[in-house]
Amino acid sequence: MRHRALLPLALFFFVLPAFSQKKITSPKEALGFNIGDDYQVANYTQLESYWKKLATESDRMKLVDIGKTAEGRTHYMAIITSPENQKNLQKYKDIARRLALAEGVTEAQAHDLAQTGKAVVWIDGGLHATETVGSQQLMETVYQLVSRNDPETLRILNDDIVLCVLANPDGQELVANWYMREKDPLKRSMTNLPRLYQKYIGHDDNRDFFLSSQVETTNMNRQMAIEWFPR
Repeated sequence: MRHRALLPLALFFFVLPAFSQKKITSPKEALGFNIGDDYQVANYTQLESYWKKLATESDRMKLVDIGKTAEGRTHYMAIITSPENQKNLQKYKDIARRLALAEGVTEAQAHDLAQTGKAVVWIDGGLHATETVGSQQLMETVYQLVSRNDPETLRILNDDIVLCVLANPDGQELVANWYMREKDPLKRSMTNLPRLYQKYIGHDDNRDFFLSSQVETTNMNRQMAIEWFPR
């Protein structure tokens, strides 16, 4: 009888953590539509606002300013990992750098660093702004990583540091606004854009990662080749 009396109390403490977690806003709640819904494309202003909201709601996410775009927008990168890893980002950044440069690192030290460090994963999207799935999936990917609690997601967050970057913010703003200008969804189209979706090089922004002539490319190259060294 005593065990039966204790059962409701045990269940209360079992479910308490799930109810006490802060609610994570979904894309539909923030944007008014699900990512991937027909005739709906979010612009960069909406992505920026949504990511800022998620960064305040989740201790798995940190939002950092990595520079300016050609049109003067702030270029953001989301850093997503477990709350414990978030407390030690500089440590894991230093390990990634040491392993990548391998300067004065013995083989034994490299093995130790690899065991101690975390895999740094780079995910970008939206380089060619008219290929809208790239920019839109970033919002969904970030949401899934900060909101899900299944074993596989928790394993990813424990083992990895995920860097998410919108490659062409100006292009996303232009293309999404142009597409959504029609009130009738059936009339929406990305044809006849009024200007290049990257101010200076348009569709050729994918060829700039070697020369790094554009500020957006420089922002991303700095993170990949100087700051974080993703695998």
